[in-house]
Amino acid sequence: MGEAPPPNDGSPAGPEASFSEQVGAAIRGSKLGQLDPTAKPSAHALLAAMGGARGIVESLLPGILFLILYSTTRSVWIAVLVPLVVSLGFVAWRIVQRGQPMLAFAGLIGVGISAVAALITGQGEDNFLWGFIVNSVIVVVLLATMVARRPLIGVIAGALTGTPHAWRTERAKRAVAWRATILWLIVIGARLAVQVPIYLAADQGLAGAVEILAATKLIMGVPLYLAALWVTWLMVRTVMEPAEPDTPADPGRAEIR
Repeated sequence: MGEAPPPNDGSPAGPEASFSEQVGAAIRGSKLGQLDPTAKPSAHALLAAMGGARGIVESLLPGILFLILYSTTRSVWIAVLVPLVVSLGFVAWRIVQRGQPMLAFAGLIGVGISAVAALITGQGEDNFLWGFIVNSVIVVVLLATMVARRPLIGVIAGALTGTPHAWRTERAKRAVAWRATILWLIVIGARLAVQVPIYLAADQGLAGAVEILAATKLIMGVPLYLAALWVTWLMVRTVMEPAEPDTPADPGRAEIR
């Protein structure tokens, strides 16, 4: 007797399945992979997803230093080079402790590119150009996944649970995936909508605009990210229930051949 074909559950096959598995494995192996969409949201889990207290410090301190140093010295060189040295110290410290330097290294890249842009032009506001580029790319990616009818948050939630296409199985899951993706589109878009005009004002020489831009970036950075992540987790959890274990087969009902 020939082997029965596998059931068609809507999951991809072949190269697409392999790609989905690789993406899922990459997400689960990251800090974000510590979040369980089916679990009750907790501050501890959110903090872990940000790299712990150290990760929060590594994310916030360079921006805080720029704001303080630029406000007090008015020197672009001091305001961008000190945070850069501090970011280098974060990476070195993690390496010495044989920790995971990738989060700190990613921050170092951002701080380094931002510093180069500001040093080349000599303008403090250009320290924020790289952030605008990153946010713009994220907006494009979010829109692209929506146009492709694969809303990014649904894909991520499915990857975290090991079921990349679970969000497509029910109408409620699809709706949450779309709404959560739109939420992040609004959050990232708001950053650009608020900060770009301040940047343009600073570029025109408005007094105090650079400091306002630096403070706005801090406020709309980690705090806004954590708030959006919390709301997203609550939304996804309402429809991403843990999978039920398979019911053991009843020997008395086994097929007689």
